[in-house]
Amino acid sequence: MKLYITLLRESLVFALQALRVNRLRTVLSLLGVTIGIFAIISVYTLVDSLENNIKGSIESLGDNVIFVQKWPWTFGQDYPWWRYINRPLPDLDELHAIQKKSKYAQAACFMIGQSATAEYMDNAFEDIELAAISYDYNRVKDLQLSRGRYFTISESEGGRPYCMIGSDIADVLFGMVNPVGKTIEVKRQKMKVIGVFTREGESFLGNSQDQQIYIPINFARKFTDISSSRVNPFIMVKALPGISNSQLIDELTGIMRSMRRLKPKSDDNFALNQTSMLTNTFGKLFDVLGIAGSIIGFFSILVGGFSIANIMFVSVKERTGLIGIQKSLGAKNYFILFQFLSEAIFLCLLGGLIGLLVIYLLTVAINASTTFFVVLTLQNTLIGLGISIGIGTISGIWPAFSASRLDPVEAIRMN
Repeated sequence: MKLYITLLRESLVFALQALRVNRLRTVLSLLGVTIGIFAIISVYTLVDSLENNIKGSIESLGDNVIFVQKWPWTFGQDYPWWRYINRPLPDLDELHAIQKKSKYAQAACFMIGQSATAEYMDNAFEDIELAAISYDYNRVKDLQLSRGRYFTISESEGGRPYCMIGSDIADVLFGMVNPVGKTIEVKRQKMKVIGVFTREGESFLGNSQDQQIYIPINFARKFTDISSSRVNPFIMVKALPGISNSQLIDELTGIMRSMRRLKPKSDDNFALNQTSMLTNTFGKLFDVLGIAGSIIGFFSILVGGFSIANIMFVSVKERTGLIGIQKSLGAKNYFILFQFLSEAIFLCLLGGLIGLLVIYLLTVAINASTTFFVVLTLQNTLIGLGISIGIGTISGIWPAFSASRLDPVEAIRMN
């Protein structure tokens, strides 16, 4: 063990000497490895961060929630587009049928959404989403309120002009003032604020509550056609604990086909969507991005590997006399081999560490300046270090082997 520690220490000393003596050559050689590790790990880091952010947005929809809609989230290759166009939209009667007939549903609600402008005194917030919901929405999706409360059943069924607003809307319209109890105007309708949502942050799917206003569906019916395709009506159904999505989908398929009086051989004219459809779609995209990044990084690090091999061959040539002296004093072939191979690995590892440091500094800068959260994971760090060690081993093995096979007399004479 002591021998290997001595070998490693001497190899590091030789490597550091090579760095000091041939700075320009060393920098150019390390640059290839640094760029290669940066290319590969930066792509992996961005893909992982993008995947985590999107998965977080998808999971907020609920992994045990089925969405009854007109359009599917993923399309089949052989399905005529006009059949989607002619599909009817979900309505409140179908919601009531699901609530009455379903044995696998924990809760179900109806929802529509439209763009609007919210106003309070001289303040205005444009392009917010005005969402109208039925009473059981809070049983389907877990709502977190920082202030105020949710609708009562009488307020919801009676269509009272009450609303809950997102944190961004509260900040813009009211500043430091408590919004609860104040009256705002949306689409020329006066509505009283009874609650403020806890801040969620930005969502890649655009479903963050920070810029949304929720009102009772029966209130929305007074000024909006809730059966119009412009408001995208849909039904959300949450499964009971222990009930799988496939079980709930089978049951909902029967209920919806019965409500729409479809014949046994007729195709479904509705879509039952779930979050796994989005997860699978994005998963394939992330796989493609990862492969593309690996290919780009491979060519970059290939150049770095040739650079390291070149510097090692030059190093062997410059130290031929020293190798001859070492071998004449009794140094074994494996001693010389390990010495040069360790130097090559050290150089590649140094280049990889520089590349990882650049990525880390970029993640800090991105997190400080944007809401997109990027993290250099331990797994990607270890992958980067592993690739560096692998490239160092491959690049240094032949120069190290050629150095170990030198004849000591010829080596001293060549010097």
